[in-house]
Amino acid sequence: MRFRRRKPRPFVRPAVPVAEEIVVRPVARRRGIYLLPNLFTMAALFAGFFAIVQAMNQRFEAAAIAIFVAMVLDGMDGRVARLTNTQSAFGEQLDSLSDMTSFGVAPALVMYEWVLSGLGRWGWAGAFVYCACAAARLARFNANLGVVDKRFFQGLPSPAAAALVAGFVWLAIDNKFHIKDAAMPWVAFGFTVYAGLTMVSSAPFYSGKSFQVARSVPFWVMVAIIVLIFVISSDPPIALFTLFCCYAVSGYVYWAWRWFRGEPNPARPVPPEPGAR
Repeated sequence: MRFRRRKPRPFVRPAVPVAEEIVVRPVARRRGIYLLPNLFTMAALFAGFFAIVQAMNQRFEAAAIAIFVAMVLDGMDGRVARLTNTQSAFGEQLDSLSDMTSFGVAPALVMYEWVLSGLGRWGWAGAFVYCACAAARLARFNANLGVVDKRFFQGLPSPAAAALVAGFVWLAIDNKFHIKDAAMPWVAFGFTVYAGLTMVSSAPFYSGKSFQVARSVPFWVMVAIIVLIFVISSDPPIALFTLFCCYAVSGYVYWAWRWFRGEPNPARPVPPEPGAR
């Protein structure tokens, strides 16, 4: 009886189980900030700081002009960010802190150093009311999660309030006010408190956000801008102070007109409906 010899089989190593899914770690992305809009914000912050320094050196006209420069720069950073699509959460927080310095602390200190210090505790109380209202207005603007008409601000914007206070200082120093020296501190006190309380009011003030630079406009708009530039350049203290006085009253006038017609306040936030996204 013969037996067949079996051929040796090649040795095969057992297969190692392979993971079904290979976890790939995402490449760490470098974080950064957008330079162009934040440069305008930092320039506005510097203008506000410069106004405080000039007020400490008794140069109140330069301090008032610096606040107006900060207002122009603050209006440009947001538009530059939207035009270049470089909005960021960092830029929003930096803008709020810059606004608090340039339009909250700086106008209050300039007004106090100029004339309110002569009123004693009434003077620093009026300056503090303005500063505290500016902080509350900015906090309410950042935390406002309701549905608001984008065409209007709820309360006087802090740059306009700062321009109202700075315009008063500039116009008084330029000797365009026929007010007795004894009454000047109390008139300044009234303007400061009015600007502060108007910031935290619910009066609707036109925001101008619907006006876009890239959109075509009628020809008369260009003519109106040229006339406005001519009027402001002819006598900046009177023109700017008159312009912002009219704006600071316009919210209450429009609010009263809508109340007379039985229409709701467009600047008051409406809470979203339950379940709405």
